[in-house]
Amino acid sequence: MTTFDTSVPPTLRKLDMERLFLRKRLVSLAFPLIILAYLVYVFFAFDVPGLAERLNPQNARTLVADSYSYKTHVTRDNRSGEVSVAIEGERKGAYPQGEAPEWVQLATASSDVTTIDLEDGYVVRFGSETVEFDIPGYGTIRATPSRSAGVQAEFPAGDLPDWINASKNRLAITTEAGRLTVTRNRAEVFRYFAGWELFFFTLDSPYHGVGMGKLMTLAATGEAGAIFHDFWTNKMWRHQDVAWAIFETLLMAFLGTMGAGMIALSLAFAATRNFMPLRTIRFATRRLFDFVRGVDSLIWTVVLARAFGPGPLTGALAILVTDTGTFGKIFSEALENVDQKQIEGVASTGAKPAQRYRFGVIPQITPILLSQLLYFLESNTRSATIIGAITGGGIGLLLTQAIITQKDWEEVAYYIVLIILMVMLMDWLSGWLRSRLIKGEQGRKGRKTKSGKALLLP
Repeated sequence: MTTFDTSVPPTLRKLDMERLFLRKRLVSLAFPLIILAYLVYVFFAFDVPGLAERLNPQNARTLVADSYSYKTHVTRDNRSGEVSVAIEGERKGAYPQGEAPEWVQLATASSDVTTIDLEDGYVVRFGSETVEFDIPGYGTIRATPSRSAGVQAEFPAGDLPDWINASKNRLAITTEAGRLTVTRNRAEVFRYFAGWELFFFTLDSPYHGVGMGKLMTLAATGEAGAIFHDFWTNKMWRHQDVAWAIFETLLMAFLGTMGAGMIALSLAFAATRNFMPLRTIRFATRRLFDFVRGVDSLIWTVVLARAFGPGPLTGALAILVTDTGTFGKIFSEALENVDQKQIEGVASTGAKPAQRYRFGVIPQITPILLSQLLYFLESNTRSATIIGAITGGGIGLLLTQAIITQKDWEEVAYYIVLIILMVMLMDWLSGWLRSRLIKGEQGRKGRKTKSGKALLLP
């Protein structure tokens, strides 16, 4: 039975209860107020109001559009009068001299005007000295570039619209059909098209512009090797280099993860109470695990890059060092929970110490070991992308280079798609291996015959 102190008057007991409930209500109210105060502090400390002012939707739209489209540059050198046409403005995507897409009419002997038809009434003309741009609903804009006077532009009457940016030395006109930029030295037209142009074959390939049906026919008649060679050695999209970069990324993740697993398993025995009686060694081993996993893999990447130089091996070592500490902690905890009876049973057969570990300990921790190895292999595939950007290897390096140049954002989109597919593949592969190795689904099913024996079926 529970006894109560009857010497306390009910009035005082009631006051104590009221104070207790009041304190609890104040505490429950304080937590939301503290969180609210923290959010207000973050709002002003991180300058969230200024973020809205710095936001540039136009740049965001341009980058998004550039990720699934390409632009063709039609450029005139104002000093020499030469006109060139190139996809993405690159030499690797340049049309041969005297050639251009059908919407560009190059100057001829009878006419020194290059006409660029952007469709829907938008027409740009490169004359010998003057650049003209016909814009439906607005009129014709004329610009005369000069080395001494800059860019002299003539506009229709009225105020300049927002899509025209004019200064003494530069004229930029952005329309839904295309963009025109005129400076002292050159005039350039950009026209956007949906898709990833020259993804399969470059302009100098004999298979550029060939339909899929004819391409399959050529491949069936003995040109499959040449077709694949032109695709594999594409100078703009660099499929060969991209494939090797993905292989380097996977190799970094695999070597780092598996190497860390082997090292951590051998050291984990020294960190357990049931296998290492010396407290000093246990303490030192555990602190070693804490040290190497306490430093992030990116920090180890920077440190090791200074010591060994850039390269995929440095990235693999960074993953190995960090995961050694994590695996060491996980494996040592698993070893401390093994069943001693199974070890004693193996020892009763006369097994040596090494055999006791092999047949009495390792089988008990194998599910945990394999599960963690496969999970970290999948996770390190993503980490290797970032590490590769620092060490100069893998798909991460190509992605960083494409982002820094800010020239071909469709390349950035291409690399991101490949990274996502690579991670999805590793996720599927690790799940398949877990089901095979851990759950014991070895691809064969047992079936009993009439005699009661098990029949293994493939």
